[in-house]
Amino acid sequence: MTKVHGNTSGLKKAQLKSLENLYRRRIEPGRVGSPELARNLAELSADVRREVSVLIDRRGRVLSVSVADAKGAQLPETRQGENRLSGYHLLHAHPRGGELSKGDLSTLFMKRLDAVSAIEVEGDGRPGRVHTAHLTPPGSSIEEEDWRILPPVPSYQIDEFDLGAQVSALEEEIARATRTREAAKDSEQAILVQIDTGEVDAEERLEELGELARTAGATVVWRELVFRRNLKAGTLVGAGKLEELTSRAYHLDADLLIFGQELGPAQAREIEAATGLKVIDRTQLILDIFAQHAQGQESRLQVELAQLRYMKPRLLGAGAQLSRIGASGGSAASGAIGTRGPGETKLELDRRRINDRISFLEAQLREVAVRREERRKSRARNDVPVVGIVGYTNAGKSTLLNALTHAAEEPRRVLAENKLFATLRPTSRQGYLDGVGQVVLTDTVGFIRDLPADLSRAFRATLEEIGDSDVLVHVLDASSDAAELHFEAVMRILDDLDLADLPAVVALNKADRARPAELARLQERLEQAGAQTVVISAAKRQGLDDLRSAVAAVLNRRGYLQPGYSTAAAPSLL
Repeated sequence: MTKVHGNTSGLKKAQLKSLENLYRRRIEPGRVGSPELARNLAELSADVRREVSVLIDRRGRVLSVSVADAKGAQLPETRQGENRLSGYHLLHAHPRGGELSKGDLSTLFMKRLDAVSAIEVEGDGRPGRVHTAHLTPPGSSIEEEDWRILPPVPSYQIDEFDLGAQVSALEEEIARATRTREAAKDSEQAILVQIDTGEVDAEERLEELGELARTAGATVVWRELVFRRNLKAGTLVGAGKLEELTSRAYHLDADLLIFGQELGPAQAREIEAATGLKVIDRTQLILDIFAQHAQGQESRLQVELAQLRYMKPRLLGAGAQLSRIGASGGSAASGAIGTRGPGETKLELDRRRINDRISFLEAQLREVAVRREERRKSRARNDVPVVGIVGYTNAGKSTLLNALTHAAEEPRRVLAENKLFATLRPTSRQGYLDGVGQVVLTDTVGFIRDLPADLSRAFRATLEEIGDSDVLVHVLDASSDAAELHFEAVMRILDDLDLADLPAVVALNKADRARPAELARLQERLEQAGAQTVVISAAKRQGLDDLRSAVAAVLNRRGYLQPGYSTAAAPSLL
């Protein structure tokens, strides 16, 4: 069996033998090649009429021989760390002559080779000029590209360039720059990728992805909106775009690539292998945010359950990621590890561990659901009306709850931050409403379009608590350009929960930040669609009396009327 890689079809035995003999060639360590090796490559390339490539390590040994161009050559599969190069350089012959091709330079950069060299083959099979290029450090001003192309030299001078010294200096400069950047940055640097397949809101989705990344604690250094009518099966955006993103990450010191589309396990692995970057999708980003913000027992259980369900089909090569999911010491899975017989793979053990943990979490959540149901029944026996506050994430629900209940100080104050998903569990506060009396206001987890299926299942029980509401206050960020899309997304989720028929008042929040003309048009369109709207600013305490009156009117129609109610005597606050 031949040790020569690439397209060897049609080659004669003598040609294959000559190619295999290249393995015995040695060059001086730290050099691009030798005049003898250049002559051998040129003659063989002219003989087989194809490009011939050899991969050489820093000790001067030929590690692989390929009948292929740089992209098709047999190269190391693993990518080295960002503070050093791969330790290999590629020397190959161009049978039709010519300088370094785009494919040559692309392979140099993507594989982080020490160097790539191309030998021009002249008409009689003799070696002509040798073209060499090496990488430049991140942020270098030496060249506009990611590499520096050296002046060509005759093949008999191929061994005069000190590649070893160049590589040592380059790696030292890369390492120094890396240390400086690591000391300066305090968060992961992320590049966002949103694919536009023709949606009208692609740019808004990219902005939302940026908000999600910021909430997760990442620093967004670049946003890329990629238009593709048809997605590539393996990488979504294609090899050329991945190369651009890798170059961008190299120069911006980004270590994280976040896709707005959900990635399949194979897609994520292929993109990671091509770019050498950590790759996550929108679903994984949302799960990470929920994991960071989960406070109560139920929220933590639900988040972990969603993470495990997401991780289960992605187990291949996910040992490190699995260890980051915090299974407690009481897990039912803890007894399963190490108790199986020999012959089972780590993958099988991990899958069993996840299955056991999922069963344990589901049982825990059933117990929590029973306790929540008892609380709901208690409220029902007291005949206290419930006002559910719903809306798109970061629309201002928690700020509104604080404003309506005057819960400005701890411990009654509800966390309200300018971040997505600041609230992850339903929070109830008691209040008082003119003409109705005592009411319970419940703040819920923020909605978001295309909520990950695993997370939607995990939080379904929490969202179902909205079903106990007698009226909903649908909080909408009126200052957002995507307000109508957010409204539709919330209505779809309510419809999925069979709650779309509950009476609702739409609170057009953040009116102080909205353009008056746009606010008026939004209010008109929603009212034409049958929605009852009230313009407010929860942060500025504007329009709250109108909102109270609208909610009270709905509850009055549903039979909640305070005995002996008099508008002159009743207090005017919740």
